[in-house]
Amino acid sequence: MRIEAGVATDIGRVRERNEDSVLAEPPLFAVADGMGGHRGGAVASELALECVEELFKTGKASLGDMVRSANRAVFERSMADRAVTGMGTTLTVVTVDEDGAHLAHVGDSRAYLLRAGALRQLTDDHTLVNRMVQAGEITRSEADVHPHRNVLTRALGTEPEVDVDVEDVPVIDGDRVVLCSDGLTGMVSEPQIQAILEATPNPQEAADRLIKAANRAGGIDNITVVVLDVREGEGLAEGTAARSSSPIATRPSPDAIKRWSIRVAIALVCIVAAFFVVRISIDRQWYVGESSGRVAVFQGIPAEFAGLRLSHVVLETDISASDVAALPLYQGLPDGITANDRDEALAIVEQIRADVKAASGTTTP
Repeated sequence: MRIEAGVATDIGRVRERNEDSVLAEPPLFAVADGMGGHRGGAVASELALECVEELFKTGKASLGDMVRSANRAVFERSMADRAVTGMGTTLTVVTVDEDGAHLAHVGDSRAYLLRAGALRQLTDDHTLVNRMVQAGEITRSEADVHPHRNVLTRALGTEPEVDVDVEDVPVIDGDRVVLCSDGLTGMVSEPQIQAILEATPNPQEAADRLIKAANRAGGIDNITVVVLDVREGEGLAEGTAARSSSPIATRPSPDAIKRWSIRVAIALVCIVAAFFVVRISIDRQWYVGESSGRVAVFQGIPAEFAGLRLSHVVLETDISASDVAALPLYQGLPDGITANDRDEALAIVEQIRADVKAASGTTTP
């Protein structure tokens, strides 16, 4: 089996920096979409990929374990460095061998399989609106335009532990596997993605065309695409030199000395995480959870470290947590529903309030 690969990443037309990172080290490929503001998002996505790469080289960890270790590395760095407190990232990883494609996934970056004229999403979006779709609360078309469509229910580095989706997918000659950040899927519809993939045989050209399509549609986010073509024959991969559609490098670390320092720090974090000095700094992370039997907005992280709770209540609402628990959509409330900032947390509260009232047969005044 032979893999032909195309890789591209772009800052888009709105953002000031590229917080996406991409890894193309055959047979290992990955996309990470960082979040956290300032430089935190870029650090989180870079850190996650570096940790996965380092562990992959040892040959001693499964993909799921690599992602869980990357989660711990990002979380501990977030706790120890005030400049990047609250950072996190999505992560979608794939390895391809004679047995097929092996996936590990957290967040709302995606993996697709194009086969015989059909495009199939291989990963689930860990988002609030996808939960709503699965619960039958809204339709897929409503989810695409929902105001909270970017609210993640699961991300790397926001909590000490994370659930990782893993899947093995058989592949055959002619298959095309695509990894991408939501900067693509938020701008370009799946039928458009499929049309571009089918019209562009060369994987690098396909990756570049998808980037251009997202930018033509507005480019409101960073965009990263990896296109992997499965071919019969000897050899593992061709055309895997990662390249950017903008001056931003595929790994957003322009200073070589700084990049080397980050690499060394990552290796140390992954190997001696138990000895990493944790400094609690939680002023940039928000979530919605329970307090005294009511829905509340918290500042911090829904976790404990060394017996200390890493969050505090900012606003306790009048919404009964028991009423919310009756709604399948919000079963994760006791564990905390993360938000990017205070305003987003308040918006989640209002959505919960509306859903509780709808379930009780009343309407929002």
